[in-house]
Amino acid sequence: MKKGKIFSGMRPTGRLHIGHLSVLENWVRLQEEYDCVFGVVDWHALTTSFEDVQSLQQRIREIALDWLSAGLDPEKCDIMVQSQVKEHAELHLLFSMMTPVSWLERCPTYKDQIQQFGLQGKEINMYGFLGYPLLMSADILLYLATHVPVGQDQIPHVEISREVARRFNFMYQKEVFPEPQVLLSEVPLLPGVDNRKMSKSYGNDISLTASPEEIKEKVRLMITDPGRVRKTDLGNPDVCVVHTYHKIYNDVEVEGIASDCRKADIGCVACKQRLAAKLEAVLGPIRERRDQLLAKPGIVDEVLAEGSRKARARASETMSLVREAMGVKGVLD
Repeated sequence: MKKGKIFSGMRPTGRLHIGHLSVLENWVRLQEEYDCVFGVVDWHALTTSFEDVQSLQQRIREIALDWLSAGLDPEKCDIMVQSQVKEHAELHLLFSMMTPVSWLERCPTYKDQIQQFGLQGKEINMYGFLGYPLLMSADILLYLATHVPVGQDQIPHVEISREVARRFNFMYQKEVFPEPQVLLSEVPLLPGVDNRKMSKSYGNDISLTASPEEIKEKVRLMITDPGRVRKTDLGNPDVCVVHTYHKIYNDVEVEGIASDCRKADIGCVACKQRLAAKLEAVLGPIRERRDQLLAKPGIVDEVLAEGSRKARARASETMSLVREAMGVKGVLD
């Protein structure tokens, strides 16, 4: 027996990096315990990149390929593309008729991101960006999800979906939607190799598909304790990016390495070499599975097509209930 239903997704805005790995590892665990739908949410990508569509289809395939390489199994979960299930748009539209604008405007990330993108000279003050939490609610509720795996910063988004579910059920006097529960996942915030936020645009990320040579080079560039000039200087691992990675990917040795650093019994070069070996042990199998998938032309498209077909079947059942509750069944069916 499965514990419940889950929907979660990622926007296809660029290649995945090691900062996404903990999320994917959590998804791989959840597919064993829950009835899961994982979506490549390409409409969400358009909320901030509506002008950048030339490579969208390729980015969709790439992110799905990364998911499969990380261990998602289409026999255990449905892997779909948001725009291939038109019911996402329909439910978003119907929700927009009954959702107060104030609910969307109070979303913590809305004004912050408007300001951030404005400082970058990018205009995203569009209806779609204001409404993206409601589209997210439609994504979740369309599959009658009972749980949503999120980090602490995304809890307000799930709360909006809970409010929408409550309002719909009360307004139309039908218990169509469950109120999804937060499935809080500990997602460590990995810095980039230069200790800034990890981002492809900064060039400070480590790709999920990085070769052994790329891993070594990225680790070589990692910022260490600026106060440690020579190997004989006592180090402070608490201000070292390499130590941050050791804590996540080398939990067996991390305390010993930190102690040796403080006593100057290990130098930064040796410390980085140990980390590079650990990262290769993590990313190597993912890279190998990816190569195996690439050797099967069309496999990703087949997975997405079948996953989207299954998702449409689920969505169709939900929308029949929604249309009946809202009195539009005869028009849309």
